[in-house]
Parts: sequence; structure tokens; C-alpha cells
Amino acid sequence: MGDRGASNHSEMTDFILIGFRVRPEIHILLFVLFLLVYSTVLLGNVGMMVIIMTDSRLNTPMYFFLGNLSFIDLFYSSVIAPKAMINFWSMSKSISFAGCVAQLFLFALFIVTEGFLLAAMAYDRFIAICNPLLYSIQMSTRLCTQLVAGSYFCGCISSVLQTSMTFTLSFCASRAVDHFYCDTRPLQRLSCSDLFIHRMISFSLSSVIILPTIIVIVVSYMYIMSTVLKIRSTEGRKKAFSTCSSHLGVVSVLYGAVFFMYLTPDRFPELSKVASLCYSLVTPMLNPLIYSLRNKDVKEAIKKLLEKKSTIL
Repeated sequence: MGDRGASNHSEMTDFILIGFRVRPEIHILLFVLFLLVYSTVLLGNVGMMVIIMTDSRLNTPMYFFLGNLSFIDLFYSSVIAPKAMINFWSMSKSISFAGCVAQLFLFALFIVTEGFLLAAMAYDRFIAICNPLLYSIQMSTRLCTQLVAGSYFCGCISSVLQTSMTFTLSFCASRAVDHFYCDTRPLQRLSCSDLFIHRMISFSLSSVIILPTIIVIVVSYMYIMSTVLKIRSTEGRKKAFSTCSSHLGVVSVLYGAVFFMYLTPDRFPELSKVASLCYSLVTPMLNPLIYSLRNKDVKEAIKKLLEKKSTIL
């Protein structure tokens, strides 16, 4: 009874986020790096949402999805970055049990939602290039809203399952989480429960999430490539490819970082942290840059907004 009570008590106490295992003076450099990257994330994604909402020319399904992508990037980076920056200066580096649950839940919610949203964006590009005459009919406002709502719903269901499975484990070992935020794998290392069934369920859940989204993206781009190669004019091919290159860049960065993190063995936790940093902060920073630099409509909208501000001043 005494051991059981101690175990239950340990499950409800604070966790300690170890972060990066570097010398204390490097923490200042990491803080500055996180601050710069997070500031760029805020500026880029808020700016993208403002541009899309204020420019009537961007009132299309593609930019509706892009606005939601910016919203997701903004929030899931905000779940991670502020606490990580605080811990660079904190001696305790602690996070409450409730805070850890909330961090894992929100991060899982937004990262899974982004995966499904990227699949919806691939389908949008497929319709735009392969069936341009039916684009406005097939990609209706109702369908776009349903695709975004469905992405959030899938993200929510996945997050509830992942979070509930993780925090029903018995944490009877150290409370020191070898990461800079609460994530499933480092939390599993603290558990003395039998993880076989838990890992099988997690693998199955990840497969159900990742495989359908990858299949939709790959099949969509197979049809897109087939259609683009049939276009005779070089200018036509270039224009078609330019509308897809930004999306492909975002997909490659996100899925590349996710696969690298989850394929990294547990004996290399620092590599896993670097991969986590890529998709939790670097990807949200790059997404607005990729779309603004590679997209003519967005560049024109930014130019128009800047000209409007200069006229007011």
C-alpha cells in the first residue's frame, strides 16, 4: 500500500525538463536563437494571416488553407517556445503535471492537424491543375470548411488518445524528462509500466495518421506530374510547378523532421531534440517564408499592403 501511494503521488508531482545537455554559457546562445526564431515565427505567421484576410484577391481555397496553416504553425510553436526560453534561465526547469499534460495535448493536436491540412492542400492543388474548369465547383466553401474542420477533428481525437495513453503510465522513476518539452517518447522512458502494448497502440495510431495523409499527397502529386508533363508550353509547365513547389517544400521539411525524430534510436536523445526543434520551431518559421518568396500573389499582396501603409504615413 505504501509503495502504491508513493507511486500515485509521484505521478501528480512536477516534471523537470532537462533540455539540451550543454554548458551553462551555451544556454544564453540557445535563448537568443530561440528568441530570434520564435519572433520570426510570430511575425511571419501573423503577417501571413493579416495579408490573407485583408487582400480580396487571396479569397480562394488555396489561401484559406494557407491561413489555417499559419494559424496552426503559430500556436503549436507557442506551446513549445515560451516555456523552453523560460527554462534556459530557470534553475528548477520544472513544469507542473497539468502543464505537461496540456503541452503534450496541444502540441499533438496541432501537429496532427497540420498533417491532415497538408493533405487537404495537396488535394486542392490536384483539383486546380488536373480539373481547372471544375475547380470553383468542386472546391466549394463548404468543402473547404469541412476539410479544415475534419483536420482539427482528427487532430483532436489523436491528441486525446495519445495524451491519455501517455499519462495513464506509472511514472515511478526519475521525473527528469530528457527533452525541452513534454513529448511521448521521453515520458515513456520515465515509466516502469510494461510499454509493449502502449508502443504497439502508438505505432498503430501513428500509422493511421501518417499513411493516409502521405498516400493522399503522393497520389495527388502523381496525377499533377502526369498532367503537367502533358502541357506543351514551357511557360505553362513553369506556372503549374510554381503553384506546387511551395507546398512540396513545406511537406518535405515537416515530414523529413518528423521521420528523422521518430527513427532516431533512444540512445541518441540529442539528435531527437534537434529534429524536434526542426519541426516545432524551424518549420513554422520557414513556412511563411517559403510561401511568400515562391508565390507571386502573396508578394503582390505584401507590396500592396506596404504601399498602403506608406501612403497613410
